[in-house]
Amino acid sequence: MTPSLLRPTEITATEFRAISEFLHQRTGIRLAPGKETLVVGRLDKRLRNLGLRTYTDYLQVLRSPQHAAETRQAIDLLTTNETFFFREPRHFEFLGQVIAPEHLADRAANRVGNRPFRLWSAASSSGEEAYSAAMVLAETLPNTPWEVVGTDISSRVVAGAEAGLYPISAAEKIPTPLLRRYCRKGRAEYEGLMAVDQALRARTTFLGANLLEDLSRLGRFDVILLRNVMIYFETATKVEVIGRLQEMLHPGGYLIVSLSETLNGIPSRLRAVQPSIYRLTGAGVG
Repeated sequence: MTPSLLRPTEITATEFRAISEFLHQRTGIRLAPGKETLVVGRLDKRLRNLGLRTYTDYLQVLRSPQHAAETRQAIDLLTTNETFFFREPRHFEFLGQVIAPEHLADRAANRVGNRPFRLWSAASSSGEEAYSAAMVLAETLPNTPWEVVGTDISSRVVAGAEAGLYPISAAEKIPTPLLRRYCRKGRAEYEGLMAVDQALRARTTFLGANLLEDLSRLGRFDVILLRNVMIYFETATKVEVIGRLQEMLHPGGYLIVSLSETLNGIPSRLRAVQPSIYRLTGAGVG
């Protein structure tokens, strides 16, 4: 029987709960009942490649310190989320029309010194969010130092983001003037692809990182994008993550979540300025 005709390995309710708990402990994400098909669809090939008969056997592999690489691969497969350029465009409009001009005014008044403007895409996935922000900053802070940092728990998507190569269909979401300035159409072996301009990639850094860990080594930021992340977290995890991330903002810095998310009920020093957009109180900020 060819592999394509093999039936997927069945997963029991107990095994699904165990995998959900495994993922929750390592990433803060808990898979809700009903996601069994997703788990099987993403992990069945791993069981076959390893010659395992059940998900119980696979969990034993994941729990073994000797198989750290397999654990990373399982997390990669279970945490990949959809993203695209300029998703929820009002956030990028706010970045370009409000936040960037504020930074220029603060710079002119010598309130921020010579430090660069820094933006963190905290769940950058395959990089579209980080590069969208970089395009906006290139337009609005052309003579000011700035940098974008993108992080994701998946090492596989981080590697893809660094390459800055995307299907040509991804261009549909990019405003035409920005597409022409910051993207290049692939030719020859890159036919059907587009590449983010090298000058933009040079100011955008991608790293593997887990939001459940202390990431203060990344420094402080003027903006943190934490979009489409907290919907996967329980309340206690949300409180923990927000508490640490707010300490990584400069006073007056912004934390932006997705339009379907809110910080209501989460204690913090962040105040809402618009739905999904929050600002850290501090010097000169009410």
